[in-house]
Amino acid sequence: MDTEFPGVVFKPRLNSGRLGRGSRRPSPADHYKTLKSNVDALNLIQLGLTLSDAAGNLPDLGSGERFIWQFNFSDFDVTRDLHAPDSIELLKAHGIDFEKNRAAGIESSRFAELMMSSGLVCNDAVSWVTFHSAAFFGENVYDVKYLMRFCESLYGGLERVARALDVDRVVGKCHQAGSDSLLTWHAFQKMRDVYFTAQEHEKYAGVLYGLEAY
Repeated sequence: MDTEFPGVVFKPRLNSGRLGRGSRRPSPADHYKTLKSNVDALNLIQLGLTLSDAAGNLPDLGSGERFIWQFNFSDFDVTRDLHAPDSIELLKAHGIDFEKNRAAGIESSRFAELMMSSGLVCNDAVSWVTFHSAAFFGENVYDVKYLMRFCESLYGGLERVARALDVDRVVGKCHQAGSDSLLTWHAFQKMRDVYFTAQEHEKYAGVLYGLEAY
């Protein structure tokens, strides 16, 4: 799964000198407070879903094609709602049409109803894969950004990690949630096959990057 939000408008307020000298690093609690403040205040722009079985097969819906899903939401109004201007310009540059989303997108409340009734959420049989996505609504989740900590030479954003793993973007553009969700899944598969051959990744289920406690 991948999401696109209108940037970060609230950032952690850190007390200088709390550890005796200089500013302390944000704690998981700081990250969570910042995350919650932003999620509570911002409207989701786009969500991408890649569904797969354990072997990596995507649904074909009885055709010769393979399918992923991208949902554009009508709630976000760039003229009225809180947003980070640089994030909006980045999303526009990668093809997101905010006016079209307002006119033809789905209401997030309706999407939530359908998502809850789909059987995907609150289902122990479903595992989720994300990349640095603490704004997440699943349970059994693997965060590729966190798993990178245990993979030699992997660092950076999704694009860089995919290149390091020799994983290609099959469809779409970066910063498009559907395309990014598929690339995240393919990167996870490659990491699992190369770095976690004995299924060691399973012990990191439920740990989200930036919110982990030591």
